[in-house]
Amino acid sequence: MSGLNDLQHGDAENQAVGRWYLAYTKPRQETVAHANLVQQGFEAYLPLFKLFKKTEQGPVALFEPMFPRYILFRPGCPGQSISAVRSTKGVTTIVRFGFEPALLQDDVVQRIRQMEQLRQQATIEELNQLKVGQKVRLKHTALGAIEGLVHNVSSKRVAVLLEILGRPTVVQVDHHQVEASL
Repeated sequence: MSGLNDLQHGDAENQAVGRWYLAYTKPRQETVAHANLVQQGFEAYLPLFKLFKKTEQGPVALFEPMFPRYILFRPGCPGQSISAVRSTKGVTTIVRFGFEPALLQDDVVQRIRQMEQLRQQATIEELNQLKVGQKVRLKHTALGAIEGLVHNVSSKRVAVLLEILGRPTVVQVDHHQVEASL
């Protein structure tokens, strides 16, 4: 099934077991909405996306919402009404198709969880867009956008093979100093 076909129309009062609702949050309020939904007894899930931010001390792992401004939730017990979600701190509204709340199948949520877990276990080398043998361009203006090939990638530096004065030379640079070349 495609992602859009996995969203189903559903009746809030006759919810099927194994389905999730989708809430639209206020900007950058996903964690606030998550905490408040859990506090109200809902099962809430905020998928997070691991990425690395480059700092002077080296890369630091960060986790951001995989789907900004969206959070998945379902009642924590049978008969719990979802109407309280609309007034939950951090939540703007419940995503709907017409008058019916959107429902997401549990198997889709499980696939999202699996992808999230794989990404959280990944190293910077596995997540880095730069690959050995890839053509890159140095971004430093003094170097005039020289192009070379990625020789090696580590968590702190990228080794780039450049041709300088007619000779191949490996130069170590920070990740932010190179970009993929077409």
